[in-house]
Amino acid sequence: MMMTASLCLGALAAPANESQDDFRYTDEKFADIQMLRYCVKGFDQLTLRQKTFVYYLQEASLAGRDILFDQNGRYNLRIRKMLETVYTTYKGDLNSAFFAGVTEYLKRVWFSSGIHHHYGCEKFQPAFTAEQLREALQQVDASQLPLAEGQTLQSFCDELFPVIFDPAVMAMRVNQRDGDDLVLTSASNYYAPGITQKEAEQFYLSRKAPADPTPIMMGMNSRLERNEFGRLTERVWRVGGMYSPALERIVDNLLKARDYADSPEQQRVIDLLVEVYRTGDLRTFDDYTIHWLRDTQSLVDFTCYFTESYGDPLGMKASWEAIVNFKDIEATKRTEKLSSNAQWFEDHSPVDSKFKKEKVKGVSAKVITAAILAGDLYPSTAIGINLPNSDWVRRDFGSKSVTIGNLTEAYSKAARGTGFDKEFVIDEPTRKLMEQFGDLCDDLHTDLHECLGHGSGKLLPGTDPDTLKAYGSTIEEARADLFGLYYLADPKLVELGLTPNAEAYKSQYYSYMLNGLLTQLVRIKPGQQIEEAHMRNRALIARWVYEQGKKDKVVELVKRKNKTYVKVNDYAALRTLFGKLLAEIQRIKSEGDYEAARSLVETYAVKVDPMLHKELLERYARLNVAPYKGFINPVYQAVKNDKGEIIDVKLDYTEAYDAQMLRYSRDYATLPWVNE
Repeated sequence: MMMTASLCLGALAAPANESQDDFRYTDEKFADIQMLRYCVKGFDQLTLRQKTFVYYLQEASLAGRDILFDQNGRYNLRIRKMLETVYTTYKGDLNSAFFAGVTEYLKRVWFSSGIHHHYGCEKFQPAFTAEQLREALQQVDASQLPLAEGQTLQSFCDELFPVIFDPAVMAMRVNQRDGDDLVLTSASNYYAPGITQKEAEQFYLSRKAPADPTPIMMGMNSRLERNEFGRLTERVWRVGGMYSPALERIVDNLLKARDYADSPEQQRVIDLLVEVYRTGDLRTFDDYTIHWLRDTQSLVDFTCYFTESYGDPLGMKASWEAIVNFKDIEATKRTEKLSSNAQWFEDHSPVDSKFKKEKVKGVSAKVITAAILAGDLYPSTAIGINLPNSDWVRRDFGSKSVTIGNLTEAYSKAARGTGFDKEFVIDEPTRKLMEQFGDLCDDLHTDLHECLGHGSGKLLPGTDPDTLKAYGSTIEEARADLFGLYYLADPKLVELGLTPNAEAYKSQYYSYMLNGLLTQLVRIKPGQQIEEAHMRNRALIARWVYEQGKKDKVVELVKRKNKTYVKVNDYAALRTLFGKLLAEIQRIKSEGDYEAARSLVETYAVKVDPMLHKELLERYARLNVAPYKGFINPVYQAVKNDKGEIIDVKLDYTEAYDAQMLRYSRDYATLPWVNE
């Protein structure tokens, strides 16, 4: 599970040889997106062996880029290639409105790994017409276009243009609307066209062993298709199977990295991961996961597989992602205080004792420095990650939790001076509180969410981890968020030296309620409802406690000069409400209470007040800041001697966003345009 960045608002980056103080975090802005850069502090202090290890791991990570494009939609690779060809070869007026529209649309396609918004999942519409694009394509060398064998430009346009221009065709990458067939109405490429939600659910339900205490995460690494007899079958993502060209290249670089691993234990982790890639066997994946969990001593760490299921409307199939990182030793002292007290937090939570773990096992937590982001973690990425996602592995072996320190730093630096706080925070004392303790409590909430929240609680015997279906991701994120919120106000954090006093937590309580009730809505277009799991989670929590505390005015929405503000009147009562909801969310998770999950999400997490929404959008527009952020990766340059041996690895932060994306499309193109 991952924690996305909260609503962070706020020149090219400095070359690698400039000091940290001179590093410029913000880059170009387009559409609703602000591009940022992150500094890989401490890379120069790594040994040559560790640098080389990072280098080959980042090569493996970048090799999987095409996979996510294809997972997000069956036409995405062709559309990307077509647009890149126009962008790089267009002979017309480069200052024209048409070319400006193509440029922005292509940048959005790169950013979202497809034609649907990376967060809201709705298809974005181009600022140019089908006729204009057709005319531009007629001027392009057809050999540079992703035409199928024997396909004409006319038939190519006939096939792709409705996908691009018709709002009704593949409208949502992930549709979560209650009552819809979520598989048929989602554009993500995890199920072949024509397969229904009922068919998919029945396929996997019939294959589950009801008494299995160690169930595999069935379906996580495959596409569900029909065979020649019309029967459903899985097309597994493995070497020799679907996505083989990309996976072969990933494996090749993992094996190169293996020689530079920190220990025999880490080499064993790589060996098992390579076996998973070659076989697709999910029992082997569990074995790999357990060995990865046990490796807590290696300075450099990584994940590089099909991981999170947010992109699947049924919450089963996993998107490909990778992150290479190394431990921030000083900052990790903070998270180690939490992980070493994991049992205390489990024992003292407001959750019913029958849903608690009797013995918390294997919880490790650290603050990391991201070295490369890839797949579903790039360009938009999480600020915290807790893995594995397997409930039984977490139960028996624990979990690894990370807070990505250099990314939270970049978000924080980019948010300064935007005017957001003055526009939306109710008064000066609250703004000062957030200024004084906001960054600290943001990091702590992420730590608690990832390290303890996701790792807390247990499923009752016989509860299927997939029982909550489409609501599972929202409920799980709410559970982890509530755990963090509840404990932020606990005197235990002051005792551990993690918060300076008993008042600091209020900064996070206020910012969370502000985000959940108001400001996250600026990410949604007029007339739309809330779709994304993390946004639904925050809305669910904030709206539920607001309604539950309305009689006592625990939290109010007040009007001042025709502007709506959040006012928190009773922080202690707010904490009590967070605890009450945590207890209910954990019960729902532990018992697999689908109807209760459905009721909570549909009641509190989906609908949008159109008048309030209009007000917030107008206020936010005046700030002229982008609601979404994403990152440009640094470039890793291997310095080699005459024998071809790596003698150093250098970092460069100056590559432009479009140059990086075009380079990735050229150097890490692995898949055919059509993977049917």
